[in-house]
Amino acid sequence: MIILKGGMMFLEIVKLPAPKYSSPTSVEAALRARRSIRDYQDLPLTLAEVSQLLWAAQGITNQRGYRTVPSAGALYPLKLYLEVGKVKDLSFGIYKYELLKHELIKYLAEDKRTALANAALRQSCVENGAVNIIFSAVYERITGKYGERGVRYVYMEAGHAAQNICLQAVSLGLGTVVVGAFRDVEVQKVVNMPAEEHPLYIIPVGRMK
Repeated sequence: MIILKGGMMFLEIVKLPAPKYSSPTSVEAALRARRSIRDYQDLPLTLAEVSQLLWAAQGITNQRGYRTVPSAGALYPLKLYLEVGKVKDLSFGIYKYELLKHELIKYLAEDKRTALANAALRQSCVENGAVNIIFSAVYERITGKYGERGVRYVYMEAGHAAQNICLQAVSLGLGTVVVGAFRDVEVQKVVNMPAEEHPLYIIPVGRMK
C-alpha cells in the first residue's frame, strides 16, 4: 500500500505505543550497568521497546517541543532512522522516526541488516541486532546560526542522544553498542538518506545472550 505524506510516498505509517516515564531502574543503576554489548539472541524486540528507545533518543517532553536531549539554540539537527530486522508486529525494512507524532514512516521494505553491516566494515553486531537505530544530521540547521562551531554542537547532541539510548536499553534489559566505524556514502545509500543528511551513528539493539 502506498501512502502519500507531505508529497512523498511511503509504504506504511506505524503509530508507536506511548512511552513510559518511569521504571524500576534508577538513573544511577542504569549508569552503573551500562556496557557495550555486541552479541545478541536471535529474538525479536517488542514495538513498545522500540517506542521507548526512540523516545529516549529524541522524544518530545513538553508542549513547546523540547526534547529528551539538549540542542544548541533548540535547532535539533538530528534525524533518526530505524532498520528493522526482528520486531513483533513490525515488518522488516527501513523506517523514519517522526517524533512530533511519535510514529514510524516505512519507506523501504527490505531487511537491510547485511548491507548495513557491510557498510559498517562487516561488524557482526550490526547484522545480528534485532534493530539498528541510525542517526543522521543536517549540519546547516546549526551552522546557519553558529557557523563552523555548530558542527561541534551537532556532535555533542548526537552523543547525548546515543547515551540516552544506551541507558534506556539497560532499563529495558536490552543490549546495545554505539558504532561509528562505517563508510558514510554506503550508509547513505543503504538508508536512502536525502543528500543534505550525513550519517553519524549506527546503534544496534538486541536481546542479550
